[in-house]
Amino acid sequence: MTVPPTGTPAAERPPHPDAGSSRARVPKARLFTWPLLIGLVVTAGLVVLSLFVGVYDIFGGKDGAEMFVITRVPRTVALVLAGAAMAMSGLVMQQLTQNRFVEPTTTGTTEWAGLGLLLITILVPGASLLVKMTGAVVTAFAGTMIFFLFLRRITLRSSIIVPIVGMMLGAVVGAVSSYIALSTNMLQSMGVWFLGSFTSVLRGQYEPLWAVAFVVVAVFIAADRFTVAGLGQDIATNVGLNYHRVVLLGTGLIAVATGIVTVVVGNLPFLGLIVPNVVSLFRGDDLRSNLPWVCLAGVATVTVCDIIGRIIVMPFEVPVALILAVVGSFVFITLLLRQRRHA
Repeated sequence: MTVPPTGTPAAERPPHPDAGSSRARVPKARLFTWPLLIGLVVTAGLVVLSLFVGVYDIFGGKDGAEMFVITRVPRTVALVLAGAAMAMSGLVMQQLTQNRFVEPTTTGTTEWAGLGLLLITILVPGASLLVKMTGAVVTAFAGTMIFFLFLRRITLRSSIIVPIVGMMLGAVVGAVSSYIALSTNMLQSMGVWFLGSFTSVLRGQYEPLWAVAFVVVAVFIAADRFTVAGLGQDIATNVGLNYHRVVLLGTGLIAVATGIVTVVVGNLPFLGLIVPNVVSLFRGDDLRSNLPWVCLAGVATVTVCDIIGRIIVMPFEVPVALILAVVGSFVFITLLLRQRRHA
């Protein structure tokens, strides 16, 4: 398997002359290295720090130990699962679309998940959390496939157009959701869902989020297939890969992660954009060896943003989505300017 040249957007790379040969071999990067172990220690330190940051005094308070188990532990576990799943979803989506600027919040996938959650809540008022998640996952999958169909039917002269198309599609879906919510007096509830905060993550409410761990494992297993699919349909088909099946698999994993995280936590904007691009800047485009880094960086990014949100206006909290949006916007603009300089 041949890996594209490092640091060049996939959409602009010429096919490697040996890409279609199964005999072409390159040395595989080692998955576990000392820098990765150091990153693991740093991320673990941030996770432990998250357990002890908050307004309630878990050491001196009367019910400190109980509050620790009910609120701090579930919140920290949710940070780890949501951060890893959304960062890896962004990486898979960028690989399948051959574009560095796409991720679930720039392709409308999150808005589709929100629409599904809204419709289930209206149509089945007493629906369980599992039913709501199912509705969100189904609409997220359908919306992502519609985005891919758009990309196949329009001629794109610039990779920047791809996220713009996705954001336009997401804006239309968001407007439809707002209209339905306004008509059914659900606008306030919808605003809470999309707040993107871990404040409401408590024991007994966050457990379904464990399902996104399946997505993380599945991406690790199918990493090589996503890498080949990222070389384009023609090359992938020539080396014997069922391109459409891999795209469906990737879309399904992205939809599951986005739907579940949207229902439990809300919107985490730009996380899938920031992390894979920053990792790629330092390590190149080898998807398999980048996966552990993307996983750790996703967890670290969400944890740092959540800790900042908890302490910046103490005793109140700033939603993590707000901090991610500020950081993500800065990175997004930087990437655009960087690509323009290298054009």
